[in-house]
Amino acid sequence: MSMVTGHTSRALRLTAGLGAAVLVAGVVAPSASAEPDPTIAEVSDRVERLYHEAEQAIERYNTINEQVAVARTDLASVRADVREQRSETEDLRVQVEQLVLAQVDSTGGVDTTARMLGSEDPDAFIASMVAMRSYSDHTADLLTSFENAQAQLDLRVQQARAQLADISAAKRQAAEEKATTDEKANAAEELLAQLEEERAQRIAEREARQEARAERIAAREAEQEAAREDRIIAGAESQVSRDGNRGATTEAPEPATPEPATPEPAPAPSGEVGGAVSTALAQVGDAYVWAAQGPDAFDCSGLTMYSWAAAGVSLPHSAAMQSTMGVPVTRESLQPGDLVFYYSPISHVGIYAGNGQLVHAANPSAPVNVTSVDSMPIAAMRRIG
Repeated sequence: MSMVTGHTSRALRLTAGLGAAVLVAGVVAPSASAEPDPTIAEVSDRVERLYHEAEQAIERYNTINEQVAVARTDLASVRADVREQRSETEDLRVQVEQLVLAQVDSTGGVDTTARMLGSEDPDAFIASMVAMRSYSDHTADLLTSFENAQAQLDLRVQQARAQLADISAAKRQAAEEKATTDEKANAAEELLAQLEEERAQRIAEREARQEARAERIAAREAEQEAAREDRIIAGAESQVSRDGNRGATTEAPEPATPEPATPEPAPAPSGEVGGAVSTALAQVGDAYVWAAQGPDAFDCSGLTMYSWAAAGVSLPHSAAMQSTMGVPVTRESLQPGDLVFYYSPISHVGIYAGNGQLVHAANPSAPVNVTSVDSMPIAAMRRIG
């Protein structure tokens, strides 16, 4: 399995650092100069913007989680290689030691020249010594090669540990970004709730004043009507008679034109794609929870991963990484089951359900729902399966 490169680790640190800088810059701090209080619309926009920032942070967190898993797997593989290499190196070292001891034992303390002179077949003795020396040299070369390989493996272990540490640091940074965004989003939600409560209170007070005014007007009109009735009592019957004979006709108002209904998603196709779309639609109404991947709560990439897993297709829990899966398609060629990605950098994903509709987990303010596929800026579209 390939390792996450040092370049990738540096990119992760840079991405996390930039993300933190953006989040810090986005904190709404009180101004030294007096400013008008924000409106409900302004605070609502701020809440939506913070939700989007939080989703970007959680998608970075999801991507880093996937990279941590890869790095840990690679580190475990390298460690296994090192253990095997060390075992082989130790076995070879023992063989070399035994060879040296055997040579010493075979000489019995007599030097090689004396043994050759005393040999009955000096040529055979020389041949055996050459073969032994050749075997010894070959063994020594093998031992050196194994030791060099072991040193390289040790270096790989150090590099893998360093990369894993970099990725883990980026993961912590992404978690801190999300926590910061959550705090800002909570503060904005509280302000929005306060403004809405104040608006409801103002509306109630205005309606109470209007009701009191209407009662006063009604009472005054009742008094005036009673006086008018006293003045025209003599002619009331004739007036009623004339009105009855005249007969009044009124035209019935034209019925209001109903607003066009939101198109329903197309029937789910059969096969793997149908299973993914049906699973996604079955989650409509489930809660949005950061980093959740089912079965009762989801974030955006968790929903797409869960839906396609039901069709037997494995996707990573990351919108950015999912955007590299399958093959690209155009807006005009979208089919049910295609993944649609939004924003730049990519930080949101949903499943196309047909008829221009998208199933997605939007943000904590709404459950899993169906919306228009064009409701957000599209960045990419991919066909899976």
